[in-house]
Amino acid sequence: MKPLKWGRLHLDWTRPYIMGVVNVTPDSFSDGGKYLQPQSALEQAKRLVAAGADILDIGGESTRPFADPVPLEEELTRVIPAIVLIRQHLPHIPISIDTYKAQVAEAALDAGADIINDISGLRFEPEMISLAREREVPVVVMHMKGRPRDMQLSPHYDDVLGEIEAFFKERLETLTTSGIDLEKIILDPGIGFGKRFEDNLTILRELKRFLRLGRPLLVGPSRKAFIGQITGRPPEERDAGTMGAVAWSVLQGAHILRVHNVAMARDLLAVIQTISARKGPSYG
Repeated sequence: MKPLKWGRLHLDWTRPYIMGVVNVTPDSFSDGGKYLQPQSALEQAKRLVAAGADILDIGGESTRPFADPVPLEEELTRVIPAIVLIRQHLPHIPISIDTYKAQVAEAALDAGADIINDISGLRFEPEMISLAREREVPVVVMHMKGRPRDMQLSPHYDDVLGEIEAFFKERLETLTTSGIDLEKIILDPGIGFGKRFEDNLTILRELKRFLRLGRPLLVGPSRKAFIGQITGRPPEERDAGTMGAVAWSVLQGAHILRVHNVAMARDLLAVIQTISARKGPSYG
């Protein structure tokens, strides 16, 4: 797999990378409201970068189960000032905009974002494909059944792995045919997005299956409901359980881990890398 080098983004895939989450929302399932104001988002971004984040993922619309859509202007009001401020103070850190709205993505790129992270896999708004092609930016293509407001209303799969793989193949074909560079596409199986408890476990258990598509894999298990079902803990107490899923994902070949607790993930990856007889930890 070729290194992904674009602007501030330099990923050579020789180690797993950490994507730190900055939720600029009042209602995120994990940390809703803490970083809604630009200054608080900046301070959180600084903490995540100091802890070892390779990428910051900034989103202004909660995509938790049963969440209602956020109006365009409201999402813009949340994310753009935060991105502008973070870019001013952290000029070198790659920023991912977590949105399925093309106008939000465009404004975020103008403000200094580097990656589009679209939970719809660039399906909800056709303009997103045109934007990604014209700006030549990397994109994260996630699998999701339904939309956040209805994705957990009795999701069903006859073959969850086969259906996700077919989705990825279709998206790769559509996007590359539309002019998006294959080397700039990252795949995300969408843990917790229109998935049952057993579906999430199956995806993680068989994560290597998706490696045969030849694209980097992003996995985002952080504080998700399936970890709560296993541990019996609320979202704010699921970091230890999250690290179990992160460690498993890394050992199965995941390339990017999207997490809330970057410091814990950094230490986990340092230990795994050292035990696996590499030259030494990449963190520390």
